[in-house]
Amino acid sequence: MSFTGKVVIVTGASSGIGEDAARHLSKLGAKVSIVGRNAERLNKVADEIKKSGAAAPLVIVADVTKDAERIVNETIKKFGQLDVLVNNAGYGKPDNVAEADLSQFDSIFDTNIRSVITLTKLCVPHLEKTKGNVVNISSVCGLKAFPNFMSYCMSKAALDQFTKCSALDLAPKGIRVNGVNPAAIRTAFLQSYGLATDEANKFYGQVENMYPVGRVGEVADTSAAIAFLADDKSASFLTEILLPVDGGSLTSGLIPDKRIN
Repeated sequence: MSFTGKVVIVTGASSGIGEDAARHLSKLGAKVSIVGRNAERLNKVADEIKKSGAAAPLVIVADVTKDAERIVNETIKKFGQLDVLVNNAGYGKPDNVAEADLSQFDSIFDTNIRSVITLTKLCVPHLEKTKGNVVNISSVCGLKAFPNFMSYCMSKAALDQFTKCSALDLAPKGIRVNGVNPAAIRTAFLQSYGLATDEANKFYGQVENMYPVGRVGEVADTSAAIAFLADDKSASFLTEILLPVDGGSLTSGLIPDKRIN
C-alpha cells in the first residue's frame, strides 16, 4: 500500500487516533497536514514524523469549529492538491436526558458534526480534481446506545448518516466517503472525557474480559482501517462503508467470558 504523491488532511492529529493515523500515512508516503489546537503536541508529532524519515508534515494549529477555510487554504497553498480528508477531531462529555446541558450538547455537535460538514464541503472541489476520498472517524457509539453518553452517541449517529448521505451525493464527482467506528481504543480520550487515569485503566481491564478478541483496541488498529479505506487500490469499490474496529463487541453484546478461543 502506497500513498506516495498523495496529500492528506488529518484533524485532531495532536494525539490518539489522529496522531497515529498521521504517522502511519506519512510512513506510507503521504504528505500530511496535521491539524489540532495544541501547538506543542502538534510540533512534537511533526518532529517524530520527520525523524522517521517521512516527509515533513504541514503543521496547522487550528480549531476545526472556526478555522475550516484556513485549514484547506493552507494545505492547498503548501501542497497544491488534496487527495484524502480524515475527519478525526471530536470530543464528548457525560450526559443524559434528565440532566442535559444543552450548551454542552451544542458544543459537541458543533465539533463532531457541524465542523465535519463545513470542512468536507470546502474540500469537495479539491477532492473532485484528484478523485479523492473522505474517511470520517466515528464510534461504536454511533451504532449502539450507551447510558450517560447521550450527546456523544447522537453526534456519532449523525456522523454515520452524514457519511452515508455524502457518499451518495459525492459519488457522481468521483469522491468516495467512508467511516471508521472504533470501540475502546487505548488513547487519552477517556481522560479528556473526564475519567482519571486509574479509572480509564480499570475500564480497559474490564473491556479485555468482555471483547471477544480478548483485548482493547490500539491506535495501530484504527490507522490500518483508515489507510485501507483511503487507499485507491484496496478500496476503490468501497463507499458508504461504516467499518467497526471493535474487537467483535457489537456482535457479542459485551458479554463477559464470551471470547473466541
